[in-house]
Amino acid sequence: MSRYDEAKKIYEKFGVNTDKAIETLKSVPISVHCWQGDDVTGFDCGESLSGGIQATGNYPGKAATPDELMADIDKAFSLIPGKKKLNLHASYAVFENGEKVGRDKIEPRHFEKWVKFAKERNMGLDFNPTLFSHPMVKDNLTLSSPDEKVRTYWINHCKACLKISEYFAEETGEPCVMNIWIPDGYKDIPADRLSPRARFKKSLDEILSVPYDKSKVYVTLESKVFGIGLEAYTVGSAEFCLSYSSRNNITPLMDNGHYHPTETVSDKIPSLLLFNEKIALHITRPMRWDSDHVVLFDDETREIAREIVRNDALDRVFIATDYFDASINRISAWVTGVRSVRKALLFALLQPDGEMKKLQETGNMTRLMVLREEMKTAPFGDVWEQYLKTSGVPVNYLDEIEKYEKDVLSAR
Repeated sequence: MSRYDEAKKIYEKFGVNTDKAIETLKSVPISVHCWQGDDVTGFDCGESLSGGIQATGNYPGKAATPDELMADIDKAFSLIPGKKKLNLHASYAVFENGEKVGRDKIEPRHFEKWVKFAKERNMGLDFNPTLFSHPMVKDNLTLSSPDEKVRTYWINHCKACLKISEYFAEETGEPCVMNIWIPDGYKDIPADRLSPRARFKKSLDEILSVPYDKSKVYVTLESKVFGIGLEAYTVGSAEFCLSYSSRNNITPLMDNGHYHPTETVSDKIPSLLLFNEKIALHITRPMRWDSDHVVLFDDETREIAREIVRNDALDRVFIATDYFDASINRISAWVTGVRSVRKALLFALLQPDGEMKKLQETGNMTRLMVLREEMKTAPFGDVWEQYLKTSGVPVNYLDEIEKYEKDVLSAR
């Protein structure tokens, strides 16, 4: 009898079908962020990273061209199990023959290479307007700027992104999640908190006035609590973004690095599911602040996955990753982080949620506590290895990555 067969029998004692959990997980898509591969540099204007975010470190082998980034994505995806989408920022537009176009005038044709890449790999694309690292970000403000020229520029950028998102959906046959996040805010205490948010609201209204197919494009709005150089005030706060999403029938997006340290996104998921058809997540690992460390199989990642699974919401939550670490091998960062999200989802699928809910409802909190502790030492690792094997990816991936580093990355 194999280790998996033994693990399967142990889980059966808790009423859990491990085969079913593995098959369910295989069909759950995770949208993988392209910007881990080049430290959020992009290809459009060469500006240094700004907007209250940083990619620290200088590990060799960073992708510098679209072809290099695509090759690195291919390598990472070959080691990541399950269904994947690719999440692009607008700054990754591919310009041919020396063409340069402002972000307010980008078109679907500037992403044809990415669409071809996605279609050849049978995966969908998600998209993000890029409202940072650009000379038209004035005084740390974009869609909330009092300068009408600046505000109009970024409104037009987001309108262009809507058209590109619809193009992605039509070409790939999968809905495109288009996420709007702005870095707008102030380093010190503002004299007026209302007016920037009023301008942001007006800008969003103008963007959403553009007709688009809501069955193909899901517009999401992402909040943030603060950023480097924006410690005192952010325009797109949680309260603003949730209120605007609810009022305007778009999808709220929560990044678990964008809240105060004592807040947890896992606790927020059930509330949002009660009031929204869909919700979206950017999964990261904040350490003391929104530091975007590589996701690990840690407590909050597991709890986020458990809230999705125990509330039967795998088809209602858009799951994406969002982190960037330039201090380690970037391919390994991708693989480790996305595998950790998958691992957390499998762990969640292997919990006897029905029994646990029953114990809670009947007030038997003692037995519930003991059952939770028992599940922590169930042979989860053997089920995870079986999932990897049946998904056609190696259990141990670091040797593959180190060989790629020696053969490919070190030559850059």
